[in-house]
Amino acid sequence: MNLNIIDIINKKRLSEELTKEELEYSFNGYLKGIITDYQMSALLMAICINDMSDEEIYNLTDIFINSGDILDLSKVSGIKVDKHSTGGVGDKTTLIVAPIVASCGVKIAKMSGRGLGFTGGTIDKLESIKGFNTTLSKEQFINQLNNINVAISSQTENLTPLDKKIYELRDVTATTESIPLIAVSIMSKKIASGADKILIDIKVGSGALIKSTKDANRLSKIMIKIGKKYNKETRTIITDMDSPLGKSVGNTLEVLEAFEILMGKEKSYLYHVSTILAANLISMAKGITTEEALKEVEIVINNKDAFYKLIELIKAQGGDISTLKISDNVIPIRSNKTGTLKRIDAYKIGILSRNLGAGRITKEDKIDYTVGIVLNKFLGAVINKGDILCYLYVNEESKYSEQEVLDCFEI
Repeated sequence: MNLNIIDIINKKRLSEELTKEELEYSFNGYLKGIITDYQMSALLMAICINDMSDEEIYNLTDIFINSGDILDLSKVSGIKVDKHSTGGVGDKTTLIVAPIVASCGVKIAKMSGRGLGFTGGTIDKLESIKGFNTTLSKEQFINQLNNINVAISSQTENLTPLDKKIYELRDVTATTESIPLIAVSIMSKKIASGADKILIDIKVGSGALIKSTKDANRLSKIMIKIGKKYNKETRTIITDMDSPLGKSVGNTLEVLEAFEILMGKEKSYLYHVSTILAANLISMAKGITTEEALKEVEIVINNKDAFYKLIELIKAQGGDISTLKISDNVIPIRSNKTGTLKRIDAYKIGILSRNLGAGRITKEDKIDYTVGIVLNKFLGAVINKGDILCYLYVNEESKYSEQEVLDCFEI
């Protein structure tokens, strides 16, 4: 059969189901440079608008997995776990969860990504630490897991390279919120990364890629089914992302907040979500209840073991925390009214953070790790006119207006 990319795009535009051969031709062709950016952008948009069947999703996941190497972690002793978040504004849970799990004696093998759309990426946050090596070799990754129970690395060139290329294109073509593409991207990476058990944190709300509980439930079912097909126990947890997760949005600012959580200085919703995620991973690995695992989590936070594990992880990967820097140009934003804070729009905060320079609009954009937003008031707070709602950490190129910031807060 002679395949043609225009016919395939048109077929999906008409909401018809694509065969595995058509998907292979399109996506592998894009990886090889035969299919152009604009053609793949058109196909991704057609998928985004017209959805995919479960069979299409399974087939595309398989194509993504087999586009490169599959990491063999058999040389790492014990059960290996992995955790992924679907992305949200201020989501720095990996920086908190990974050291907690590792300090409880469970090996966590974490392949992380960069920012997608208006959401921040774990790798971007870690790269705000000077010297931190986010591109570990297979040997370094395995050795570090055996030595300190945790390693966090970006996708290698050979691990699901198709996802890496599609991921970058989705980020700049408004196709980040497709449920099928999210499921394929996450599960192909998780399966190729070699862990035995997988936990997916599905963020729902205005500041997440997933906007509704209905979509979150669908994504949850699809990813659990994909996991079963590859004999990987997969758990999902659905968490709220209508408000930013934590008080800080911006790369270095979020690293510093992770330090505070692990030192027991902040017992916020971010603390709650992070400890629940860590407890589920420990529960899966050790075959104990989440309640039993939660007690272990609380111990390693209270005795600072988890904090020192994060420091150990940073040092093991070449990072120097003494170099962490935030912008000296700090702008307080004051309320122009009195009332009760009913909402902090996570989506608007995410866009604002990106416009300040903390995220990307195009693939080529450079991130300023020093900029971002620190919230000073939270939901339910009584606000007086003139109270400081948040602080903006800005540079000379940051784009914002005071009204744009005030519009993030519903009082």
